[in-house]
Amino acid sequence: MCGICGIFDQSGHPIDQATLKRMNTVIQHRGPDGEGYFVDGGIGLAHRRLSIIDLDGGAQPMSNEDATLQIIFNGEIYNYIELREELSALGHQFRTRSDTEVIIHAYEQWGTECVNRFNGMFAFAIVNVREKTMFLARDHLGIKPLYYLWIESKLLFASEIKALLQYPDCPRDVDVESLAELFTFRYVPSPKTLFKGIFKLPAGHMMQVTANSMRTERFWKWIPQLRKKWHEQDLIEEYQVLLDDAVRLQLRSDVPLGLFLSSGIDSGVLLAIMSKYSPSRIQAFTMGFEGGEKTNEVADARHLADMFGAEHHFTMVGPKDYLDYYQRFLWDIEEPVGHEAAAAFYFLAKGTGSHVKVALTGQGADEPWAGYDRHIGVKLSNIYSHLPTKVADPLAWLVTGMPGRFERLKRGVVSLSEPDVLTRFVKIYSFFSEDMKRQLFEASLKEKVFVNGYQSKQAIRHLQSDVDHLDPVTQMLYIDTRASLPDDLLMVGDKTAMANSLEVRVPFLDYRLIEFIESLPSHLKLHGFTGKYLHKKALEKWLPKDVIYRKKKGFANPIEEWFRTGMRSYLEDYLLGPDSASALFFNQAFIRQMLKDDREGKDQFRRHIYLLLSFELWYRRFIRN
Repeated sequence: MCGICGIFDQSGHPIDQATLKRMNTVIQHRGPDGEGYFVDGGIGLAHRRLSIIDLDGGAQPMSNEDATLQIIFNGEIYNYIELREELSALGHQFRTRSDTEVIIHAYEQWGTECVNRFNGMFAFAIVNVREKTMFLARDHLGIKPLYYLWIESKLLFASEIKALLQYPDCPRDVDVESLAELFTFRYVPSPKTLFKGIFKLPAGHMMQVTANSMRTERFWKWIPQLRKKWHEQDLIEEYQVLLDDAVRLQLRSDVPLGLFLSSGIDSGVLLAIMSKYSPSRIQAFTMGFEGGEKTNEVADARHLADMFGAEHHFTMVGPKDYLDYYQRFLWDIEEPVGHEAAAAFYFLAKGTGSHVKVALTGQGADEPWAGYDRHIGVKLSNIYSHLPTKVADPLAWLVTGMPGRFERLKRGVVSLSEPDVLTRFVKIYSFFSEDMKRQLFEASLKEKVFVNGYQSKQAIRHLQSDVDHLDPVTQMLYIDTRASLPDDLLMVGDKTAMANSLEVRVPFLDYRLIEFIESLPSHLKLHGFTGKYLHKKALEKWLPKDVIYRKKKGFANPIEEWFRTGMRSYLEDYLLGPDSASALFFNQAFIRQMLKDDREGKDQFRRHIYLLLSFELWYRRFIRN
């Protein structure tokens, strides 16, 4: 796990090494154990190292035997031992025990097709020094980030945006089109970011750069085809084998590992499987919230830890912790998000990083397995569409007009009668409705933001078109796994963990597991109105049924209450104060009313407020400064 950055000048002019040094220094937190550079004319590579595998021999940049190839790599290739054996049998000789060297020999052997042989999380760049070409790739599910920027003939790339901003001519402007997408999806879908001109290499993609060309191509070309014949018990056993193997592979490390442990089944089953393979006692880490007794998971997580003999650690955070952290929150994650638990990941990572260098997490099971309420909403839409108009219209009017804290329910009902599947998805995703956005955005922006209603759906159309032959539930699961996961949850998880020099691994996103899940009919995921159906059945092998089938708490926090109490003045100062950046883009009167209605319980705007605050902090940190 590391940080990478580099410059490729297609014109061949020597790069500015001082700029490369600044780019690498600003991501020092991603790799405090060492740094390295390679410079050759118009090519410059830089690396920050967090030592996990082959502590003595894995320094980067790393070359092949004749130094014609140079690589910088962020991530882990979990099947590197098997690949090294295969490559050794083909005549390749290895000088280290690192997975980095396996990548470079795999590239020598199979060219760009090597990425299809990697099981892991990765973002890397390989330079052919002799031919003056570069090859970049990002893992199947986008677990590791990779940003890039073109300026004239120069390609700059890095693990984090702040490294690109070290380049003197890097623009610092808001991309207005992406702003519309942010307030639709609560994140900016790949390949764009909110920074004009700065892009993300999409998950499962690679880029090839030469002196006169640049080509981006998708390498993970898996398109789900549902199984025709199956027996439920056979599927359960197949999934159990795949999950067990995914955890086994991701326990490979030369340093101690830990686990993010909640009260839920996903981290619980990881603990069960880890305890089977780990020779030492598992270190498990949980976070709780002051005033969050209804959602705190500490006691239930401790019970799970005791069940499998793990050593349990927990951290409690309160509104003061949040207030203090918000001064640097957006510096860490770099892109505004409307995910209200985002900052909480930092505190969990901080507590974990003080004990271990690597932690596994149960993140990534809800998206492919239909673990969210919105997946039920998509299923309900088929029922609703068959209701007569004289019943459906009054029902929608009644629910949307209800006073009080029913934000998710109202959003779901608004989407039910939408005939176009993709527009229906966008209505479900967007907690800022089109009417709210029209009131929110300043008049000067409305023409740019609202071209043709739900135009933001174009950002996910390419994903929906992959699976438009399948049912709507399967379509949304496919989109969630490739959009909201890498561009929101995984991004936040990576950035907040690496801010604490901690590597986080996600066994549920082993691409073999995803391909298996996506080959199943949707009723094995969403069974009636019960999500994660087959997943839960399979977990009965490792966990008690009372744990598997108890009510889910989720990674919730009492921030809604904090917004109305201890953080009230903070919100008003930032969003409505005289130096508010929000005033440049948004209607302050509408925000003031939103804060008032939420505070008085007339409506539920927790997520809306959080997104506005996230944008405000981002703008102040990166654009204004």
